[in-house]
Amino acid sequence: MSASSPRHLASRHLASLTLLRLAAAAVVVPAAAFTAPSVLAAQSGPALPKGMTRVTSVEGITEYRLQNGLRVLLAPDASKPTTTVNMTYMVGSRHENYGETGMAHLLEHMLFKGTPTLRNALGEFSRRGLRANGSTWTDRTNYFASFAANEDNLEWYLGWQADAMVNSLIARKDLDTEMTVVRNEMESGENNPFRILMSKMNAVAYQWHNYGKSTIGARSDVENVDISRLQAFYRTYYQPDNAVLIVSGAFDPAKTLTSISRTFGKLPKPKRALPPLYTVEPVQDGERSITLRRTGGTPLVAALYHVPQGSHPDATAVDLLSGILGDNPSGRLYKNLVESRLAAATFGFTFDSHDPGTVMFGAQLASPAQQDAAREAMLKTLESIKTEPITEEELERARTKWLKDWDAAYSDPQKVGVSLSESIAIGDWRTFFLARDRVRAIKLADVQRVAESYLLQSNRTLGAYVPTDAPQRAPAPKAFDLDKELNGYTGDKDYAQAEAFDPTPANLDARTQRKTLDLPNGPVQLALLEKSTRGRVVNARLSLQFGDADSLKGKMDVSRAVSALVYRGTPTLTRQQIDDKFDALRTDVSFAGSGTDLSVNITTTRDNLAPAVALVMDILRNASFPEAQLDEYQRGELASIEDDRQEPDEVARRTLARHGNPWPAGDVRYVQTFEEKAAAINGLKREDLVAFYNQFYGAGKVRFVAVGDFDGKAVEQSLTKGLEGWKTAPSYTRVSDPFHPVEPKQFDLPLPDKANAFYAATMPMPVQDTNADYPALYVANYLLGTSETSRLWTRVREKEGLSYNVRSALNVSLYEPTADWTVYAIYAPSNRAKLETAIKEELARAAKDGFTDAEVKDGIASIMSLRKLTRAQDRAVVRTWAEYLELGRTFAFSADLDRKMQALTTDQVNTVLRKYLKPEAFSSAAAGDFRAK
Repeated sequence: MSASSPRHLASRHLASLTLLRLAAAAVVVPAAAFTAPSVLAAQSGPALPKGMTRVTSVEGITEYRLQNGLRVLLAPDASKPTTTVNMTYMVGSRHENYGETGMAHLLEHMLFKGTPTLRNALGEFSRRGLRANGSTWTDRTNYFASFAANEDNLEWYLGWQADAMVNSLIARKDLDTEMTVVRNEMESGENNPFRILMSKMNAVAYQWHNYGKSTIGARSDVENVDISRLQAFYRTYYQPDNAVLIVSGAFDPAKTLTSISRTFGKLPKPKRALPPLYTVEPVQDGERSITLRRTGGTPLVAALYHVPQGSHPDATAVDLLSGILGDNPSGRLYKNLVESRLAAATFGFTFDSHDPGTVMFGAQLASPAQQDAAREAMLKTLESIKTEPITEEELERARTKWLKDWDAAYSDPQKVGVSLSESIAIGDWRTFFLARDRVRAIKLADVQRVAESYLLQSNRTLGAYVPTDAPQRAPAPKAFDLDKELNGYTGDKDYAQAEAFDPTPANLDARTQRKTLDLPNGPVQLALLEKSTRGRVVNARLSLQFGDADSLKGKMDVSRAVSALVYRGTPTLTRQQIDDKFDALRTDVSFAGSGTDLSVNITTTRDNLAPAVALVMDILRNASFPEAQLDEYQRGELASIEDDRQEPDEVARRTLARHGNPWPAGDVRYVQTFEEKAAAINGLKREDLVAFYNQFYGAGKVRFVAVGDFDGKAVEQSLTKGLEGWKTAPSYTRVSDPFHPVEPKQFDLPLPDKANAFYAATMPMPVQDTNADYPALYVANYLLGTSETSRLWTRVREKEGLSYNVRSALNVSLYEPTADWTVYAIYAPSNRAKLETAIKEELARAAKDGFTDAEVKDGIASIMSLRKLTRAQDRAVVRTWAEYLELGRTFAFSADLDRKMQALTTDQVNTVLRKYLKPEAFSSAAAGDFRAK
């Protein structure tokens, strides 16, 4: 449950910001405009229940409508045995009146509080193993759930959505308990300087339109909301004719339509008329500015420009322009600010929306002293396109990246449902495909024209005010006929459904080819699971292991830097050229290391896996570690460290990790202070990276896992050729981290000017995942604090409303008897005493009284459903096979764990719980601003 924002804004570190590319955007079109008789006549599909009509179909996605106005989209895809359901209501912060800010988001929370027939929706989701949530943004509110394909769960969830649509209680007592939770979420956002700056800039950029108001709402409006007014808001907008239901993934279309007709068809067509919205933001006639001053974080400069609505043809050019200017490392801002050392990171993204929106650019700085120079360089880059035109090379690079992201969304049954939901929120779901077509067809002249029209001084909101004698005005938005452009639109003809795959452990083992490539310089373990997928997508991981605890002494920071920089250049390829090659192969790749290993994660398509592997091997064998890239890495890491020093969760977690760490400085298992980490990053030298790389990187201990649509023989050949002649790495020995007792201690960690606080408590245990007690511990932890029916969640989140998120986590080693049990929560500093008391009381109650038969039965059923859902995710299967290859396991281990958990009795779970759960043995840390106010 959240007040949504563009995808990358959740990141705390701007150094990791990437270009936002929304796959679709549209304006709302009249209901009658959806019908295209010439298209419908050629369609075929399941027989329709009485009162339901088929409207249109594009690339395997079909729209239907009930007589009460509810629109339904079915996007069947049997390639993964999971189902995702999205219910989108066309109501967001744009629809709120004076005194109502935050009301759409508050309603999103309240819908989960219950109806007369179900009082705890989140608890039932958890019991059934559904991954469900909701989110609110400017133009829509949506509720979504993913689960292992199951007709009973689908029928139940559809029934709950229909019930919640018209029967939610929206009760005063529920509002009172939820209020602290909403405030907690609000305060969590206030901890992030970038999110606050973005909100303030939007408020300055819009004089009249509601896009200038934050979705989370004004504190006074939220805290003083009138319950009758909230109920009236609900009755107005939560109706069939203002909603679109999307079902994607594996399901029976005919049965699903029947279920939808049975659950939603009985709802009456509303008699009320939706309130008209007619406020239009006038053209901005002069630059505006805002300066924000807060404690912590790193300096930022940013610029915001008004642009057309997301459905406008010019919005396509704006999306691509945001990549051309803001992408890393190809973007102009990156080249002019990061490479010149004026900034640590740059970004650019659009706010695609129903009404005319904005595009935002900016930079994260390493020092306040750079602010004036960085702002000047940023503005010169953004507003000089007339004299420094966009090039064909820049356009093609941005187009390739955009289409790669679109392919990734379309190929995933869960992502496509969310993408369609976003398209619906701002108009018509078919613009999901129309946007792709526009990107394919756009010309350089269109991008150049849009840049010159909207990236103007007079159209800008900035962190400084600069008067001008002759302001330029951006063109006023003009209406266009979207319905005419979509009339008869059918999208690509060349699409195909994938196979229905059974993700049971037995089938995963049976379908996976496990073998060893015996190469002269060392063996390569393989686990290859070939199957057809939507979009012919494949996920893979290449792993190298080397060295041991002794050979890595004093080299942990160097090892991490090498793994982060190994792909940033070779003697023949720059970082930009490497990125371009991966983009051309429609491949997402990431490199990560933790001392004695390097993992390369690859997501691509069937025809591109072998060449992507070849490119990865070329990079690994010929890394050159350019000095400029090391310098950029150091600045980015140092900026992140500065952010972490003021982040309550980072401070609390690091404090506890250091308290429980027995290893001396220099050991790969040692936990550094912020100061030690910064000093180590500052001290990195290119010659040290090169020396480490030459000593440790090579063949010898190599594994490769692939799951999806690929040619196994071609991949083997690519690996064999890529490893041929590579030196053998030093022998690998796993670095052990055995159990050791830790004296309990409580830490009070003051952080001034932080609106949100963080609590964490941890206790070590001598347990491995092969331990006979592990199945019962797994269940006990789930019931204690993992699920939405858990003891901690029910007490702290639901009953007392003290925390937006409270959880427990069980981290158990796969290699040796060592584990830790952790509890954590975010909360308002003023609620510290109540929250810590509630957590301690629930831990003590669980240890004393144990769990009930009903809790254990429902918990195990939920766990089984979630584990089945996880095994249906290709990336999770890749990750698991990578672990199993090293451990000599198969998915029979996973099946055995399932059987052991299913056979557990309540007494067995409670016996193991009492054996290990010792509330007095937890060390805890509370970080935040606890000064009396």
